[in-house]
Amino acid sequence: MPADVPVDQPARGLDAWDGLFWLWDVFFAIGSIALVVALVQQPGATAADKVATVGALAAMAVWYLCYGRPNIVAAVQSPVRGRIFMGVNLALLVLGVAFEPTMSFALFAVCPMAFMSMCLAEAIAFVVGANLVPVVSALAEAGVDAAVRQLVPGTLFLILFSVLMGTWIVRVVTQSQERAELIQELEDSREEIGRLSREAGVAAERARLAAEIHDTLAQGFTSLVTLVQAAESELDSDTEKARKHLTLAARTARENLTEARSLVAGLMPTALGTGSVDQAIRRQCERFTEETGTPVTYQASGSSVELPTTLEVVLLRMVQESLTNIRKHAKARNVTVSLRVNDESANLTVADDGAGFDPDVPSDGFGLRGMRTRAAQVEGTLSVHSGPDGTKVELEVPR
Repeated sequence: MPADVPVDQPARGLDAWDGLFWLWDVFFAIGSIALVVALVQQPGATAADKVATVGALAAMAVWYLCYGRPNIVAAVQSPVRGRIFMGVNLALLVLGVAFEPTMSFALFAVCPMAFMSMCLAEAIAFVVGANLVPVVSALAEAGVDAAVRQLVPGTLFLILFSVLMGTWIVRVVTQSQERAELIQELEDSREEIGRLSREAGVAAERARLAAEIHDTLAQGFTSLVTLVQAAESELDSDTEKARKHLTLAARTARENLTEARSLVAGLMPTALGTGSVDQAIRRQCERFTEETGTPVTYQASGSSVELPTTLEVVLLRMVQESLTNIRKHAKARNVTVSLRVNDESANLTVADDGAGFDPDVPSDGFGLRGMRTRAAQVEGTLSVHSGPDGTKVELEVPR
């Protein structure tokens, strides 16, 4: 998931409607005030009944503000506190209805709080029991006929309405919780993808640097070792030839230093900075002949001037690696390098008449593996044929 996609983040079930929870507070306050007014103006009730009923209602409001509401809006609700809260509410409701039946209108506030504070099954059981309180009170005072005639129809409707409405609200809250969990999982997945992408980028960069170091510095040091050893062996017998090898070693060291600086600066290979890839390959062939004495025949056809830099780098590195392998292992007498460029592809071939090897045998070296990796990076094809008569490495890359 892209990092700039906005995502809603309800952290818990009630967060989906926490912004509108004040509406419930307003409803509770208005309902409580209206019920107090109705209780005070209730005809036929004694002053003591009114005081007791209003006191029960006031206690219910204070109990909600101090104990029930903090648990309802908490990040993690306590089921035990929810049961205690609704148990006290039920006791206050019974107390109020015992003094004045009009107190039963408090059920419009008590029933919703049951679904806010307890699980669905407990809330339904509470709502059924709480709505039966006025019926039981009427049975005790007016008898069965009056209770059935006056309260049972309304009570059944109120129970049904409360259960249906409460169940719907709980399902909405549950869906909000599931949606919050899904969003959190998506965010976690996005973070994991980002972490894996960063790790993949680091690994790719390490592989790139390893290939660059192998194709530049390591090959340069190999040349230096070869030239110094040659100079050391000829120092007593042929001073002029030894001096020539040392001169080539000094030039190689300077070129290696320039390659190292270019690698640090993230620039293109220095051999490509002063001409086309055709000229760079030709210089590599001449340098190989100077250092080893092995003649290299270079052939080029087509125009390589318009090749992309990425392809030029791959072609040059392929020549460098092939010549390094020939120097180290082949003991060849002749080497042929061919570059053919057309409108669709560039084809590079490096062949020698040396000892050869088995390309199918796994090797601990980086050479062939690095060549195949570079070829794959530009969607090219690398083929290696080797035997007793020599080795032929061919690379074809699309333009």
